[in-house]
Order: sequence, then structure tokens, then C-alpha cells
Amino acid sequence: MRCPFCGNVDTQVKDSRPAEDHVAIRRRRFCPACGGRFTTYERVQLRDLVVIKSNGRREDFDRDKLERSIRIALQKRPVEPERMDQMISGIVRRLESMGETDIPSKTIGEIVMEALARIDTVAYVRFASVYKNFQAADDFDKFVSELRPPEGPQE
Repeated sequence: MRCPFCGNVDTQVKDSRPAEDHVAIRRRRFCPACGGRFTTYERVQLRDLVVIKSNGRREDFDRDKLERSIRIALQKRPVEPERMDQMISGIVRRLESMGETDIPSKTIGEIVMEALARIDTVAYVRFASVYKNFQAADDFDKFVSELRPPEGPQE
């Protein structure tokens, strides 16, 4: 593993332990050349996924990009980091086990929205506002009104 500080390729593993509910291995590494310490994560990758964008463009699936968008939606929300990591790992496992290597971005967005809706309604609305490209306050109002249960006769 290349040292991120000096570029030396001869780094040493100092400590390994399970991470993210035993779906990854966290390794603490040390660079003998510069003395730098850094952490790496090793995960099982069942297959290489390709995302098909709405404009037809294809790009390699990037777990970090998925993680960033979910973290932005959950920013300042009362959701533990471990729960967030479990959700992200679950989404990736679901995508990898679909049997297809080419996955439309729309499918990924729907899966993320489904997962966020179960964890935090505010994060769900935040993610949906970007995913569904809300342009005005009316778009928010319409979307949020669909979340509310219909008001029936009250007794």
C-alpha cells in the first residue's frame, strides 16, 4: 500500500480488526520512510458495477460518492455513524446481489431513498430534493404532503 504522505510503497500493517459489522477490515498502517500513520479499509467486492446515468453515460460505481451523498443528507441528524455505515454497506450488497453489473442511476436513487425513509424523514426529504431536482418551494410542499397520512374524520 502506497503511503499517502511520501509515496513510499513499502508500508507496514500495525493493526487489523473487523469494521462495519464485520463486512470490512480496518488496517492501521505505518510508513518506515516518513513515519506517517494512516488507516485503510478492505471490503469484499462481489462484482464491478457500472452506473448508467440518465443521459446514457456510463461510469464505474463509486462507493465513496454514494457515501458522501448519504452523509450530506444525514448531516446534523441524530443518526449514529455505525447505523449510517450499516445502511451504506446494505445498499452496496443489495446492488451487488442484483445479478446485473449495469445498474441505472435511477435504481440506485430509489434504493437510497427507500433506506433513508426508514432511518430519518428529514434526510429522506433532503436526498429527494436533489435526486428529484426540486426547483421551487412548491416541489417541496407537494413531496412532503405525499408523506403525510391522509386526514380522515376525527372523533
